[in-house]
Amino acid sequence: MRILVTGGAGFVGSNLCARLVQNKKDEIICLDDLSTGRLANIEPFMQLPNFTFLHRNVQEPLDIEVGQIYNAACQASPPAYQKSPTDTTKTCVLGILNMLELAKKYDATLLQFSTSEVYGEPLVHPQPETYRGNVNPIGIRSCYDEGKRCAESLCFDYAREFGVKIKVIRIFNTYGPNMDPKDGRVVSNFIMQALRGEDLTVYGDGTQTRSFQYIDDLVEGIWRMMNTSRSDFAGPVNLGNPGEFTMLELAEKVLRLTGSKSKLAFKPLPGDDPTRRKADIALAKKELQGWEPAVQLDEGLEKSIAYFKTLV
Repeated sequence: MRILVTGGAGFVGSNLCARLVQNKKDEIICLDDLSTGRLANIEPFMQLPNFTFLHRNVQEPLDIEVGQIYNAACQASPPAYQKSPTDTTKTCVLGILNMLELAKKYDATLLQFSTSEVYGEPLVHPQPETYRGNVNPIGIRSCYDEGKRCAESLCFDYAREFGVKIKVIRIFNTYGPNMDPKDGRVVSNFIMQALRGEDLTVYGDGTQTRSFQYIDDLVEGIWRMMNTSRSDFAGPVNLGNPGEFTMLELAEKVLRLTGSKSKLAFKPLPGDDPTRRKADIALAKKELQGWEPAVQLDEGLEKSIAYFKTLV
């Protein structure tokens, strides 16, 4: 089968490509404009006969016959997507439209990478897929939040109107190897700052929470969602680790595991930054052959620290 991974040189996309290329019967096409993706992430696959890299933007129409499409293309860290918010929205909306048209033409199955950010500042905790969210449509994060919500809407509209085979996942905070050390997300920030002996930047009072998922667990959930025996199960489905930690707890773990003497530096909380976030994964466990995270935070941080040490 020919499989397209948009955003395939990014953090999640490259880890997914690493999983997919193992099946030598499949041809993997990685599409990325390298605006946030990195060639270093896919360098191990570049010489493989079943791997092809396309340097292009998902906002541009594409005509390649494929059987599966994983649409992961989009800046995912707040500093990256807020740097050019209009481009972020175009990536979300034009990108999914192009991929849906491709799926429609070749009767391919499309899996859309959505996000827990569609829940906004949640009034329901933890967040199940039935919760419709509390999102600021005009805030500094809305280019991403609303862009992803619109992409989900288009997926289900194409399924209802044209019979396109779609699947939607909502990804909660994920970390691990191939993260960009400068992407501004909290795990990479804390680890790099600790390894360099710099103060760890904590926004707000540090009591805001997240549930942190190791990349291997996410990739397993993605693969199961695309290949589930229930072809009629479209989601959306949460993929995350239900363990909930404050930023202060995360900082403490990073300092302990790195042996760093760094201190904490507190800064104002950015606008629209959610104060609580926790994945309800009951649906994923039911529909994805019993999927649930296997890597807990300390183990995942140790693996991530080992990766980031190679970049310092």
